[in-house]
Amino acid sequence: MISVDGLTVEFGATTLFKNISFVINEKDRIALMGKNGAGKSTLLKIIAGARQANGGRISTPKDKVIAYLPQHLITEDSRTVFEEASQAFAHLFEMEREIEILNNELSSRTDYESESYYELIEKVSTLSEKYYSIEETNFDAEVEKILLGLGFMREDFTRPTSEFSGGWRMRIELAKILLKKPDLILLDEPTNHLDIESIQWLEEFLINCGKAVMVISHDRAFVDSITTRTIEVTMGRIYDYKVNYSKYLVLRQERRQQQIKAYEEQQKMIADNQAFIERFKGTYSKTLQVQSRVKMLDKLELVEVDEEDTSALRLKFPPSPRSGTYPVIADEVSKSYGDHNVFSNASLTIERGDKVAFVGKNGEGKSTLVKTIMNEIDYDGTLTLGHNTKIGYFAQNQASLLDEELTIFQTIDDVAKGDIRTKIKDILGAFMFGGDNSTKKVKVLSGGERTRLAMIKLLLEPVNLLILDEPTNHLDLKTKDILKSALKDYDGTLILVSHDRDFLDGLVEKVYEFGNKRVKEHLGDIKSFLHTKKMENLTELEKTINS
Repeated sequence: MISVDGLTVEFGATTLFKNISFVINEKDRIALMGKNGAGKSTLLKIIAGARQANGGRISTPKDKVIAYLPQHLITEDSRTVFEEASQAFAHLFEMEREIEILNNELSSRTDYESESYYELIEKVSTLSEKYYSIEETNFDAEVEKILLGLGFMREDFTRPTSEFSGGWRMRIELAKILLKKPDLILLDEPTNHLDIESIQWLEEFLINCGKAVMVISHDRAFVDSITTRTIEVTMGRIYDYKVNYSKYLVLRQERRQQQIKAYEEQQKMIADNQAFIERFKGTYSKTLQVQSRVKMLDKLELVEVDEEDTSALRLKFPPSPRSGTYPVIADEVSKSYGDHNVFSNASLTIERGDKVAFVGKNGEGKSTLVKTIMNEIDYDGTLTLGHNTKIGYFAQNQASLLDEELTIFQTIDDVAKGDIRTKIKDILGAFMFGGDNSTKKVKVLSGGERTRLAMIKLLLEPVNLLILDEPTNHLDLKTKDILKSALKDYDGTLILVSHDRDFLDGLVEKVYEFGNKRVKEHLGDIKSFLHTKKMENLTELEKTINS
């Protein structure tokens, strides 16, 4: 369907990738993988037509539509949510206007026998026939379905988009893309601003839409669920696997082992030949053999082993000061803002050492309950923190509290205590601040980089109640694994607000679900919770059908 031929991209003296080629077929669902900086987002932009390559070309049939959702998007407009989402049908609005203009012209004309009048009738008829042959002319129901699936409430439809955060604006843009029903959807980190239910809805939509998808995502469960093919960008090349992410990891490891074996065999062959050349280079009877081997080594194409981060860093939290048996007890806690009730009568008991997840749709009160635990906002009811409870809190705004004049290294060195100080550079490397990056000042960092730095800072402080609000949004898969491993070994109490199912899997043993102004406790891990939720949804569906 879409062909990528001999693509080359260079930044100054650096070659991002060279002469890469592949084809995107009609129903391909592709995960684009590779370490940060490998060129994944650049490749998406080139396929989308948002930037140009230094060489090669993208071949797309004229009738094929490509839609692209970038990782960072800023939109400014005065439309409502429903009106903005409906812009997916702007081509229909244009046709409606054109038909109306032509009809007005017809009604004002009296030269019924003229050739130009007949031409006008023909034009109106052709355009009208084309307009009414399009299935989506009654698009209101379609817009509503997509917006509800992405987590918007009906009362949000008439609100101006200017009232929404960047994450919710991203959802509006995603809604427009899905409504266009493009032949190829390009998504760069689409799940960063979606809750679990919206991610599951998006998965089902992409699987069932029957069109091609190419996605960059650090959400392993999402990638595994929707993709059937993995393209890895590494060292300026690509490797194309016809399997999902988990199977790709196995095949990739096998490939590296084969490369290492071939590399070692080639290095031995080179060493043997160089030894022969050194030994006989002055021997007349061996001159031809020596020259032959020199030429052979000069022409030899060296085997390369694909890069892999071999740092086996294991983060470990400092020992937790001992807290009381129940660090958090909430009894009939309620929170409202004016007439807007966020949740009512929330009761929960969190024991020392518990690892629990707060999940549910955005806006249902997860972060609000966290703020009540932190005593940052007023509330009704009783909330008690246990004896000697020391809280470590990570939220997205933690990044804005960093001292902008300090370097990355200074920021961490200020809080590191004991043996961990000898590993600061390793820790910074694991969180993508390796090499000279550690000397950068905080003020020059992007939002994502600041978030990662704030996370490291929190990891080094001795606390016994960790509250993490969406900690994985800006972390790649390897860094998430490092953090998850550290949290598994953490001996304190953990509250995680997260939509990342893979991150929560094996980490939490209790789930609190926020929805319909209530907080509901589910005993068991995230998988059993999601299984229960699907059963509940089916039961609700049957009730609807039977009624």
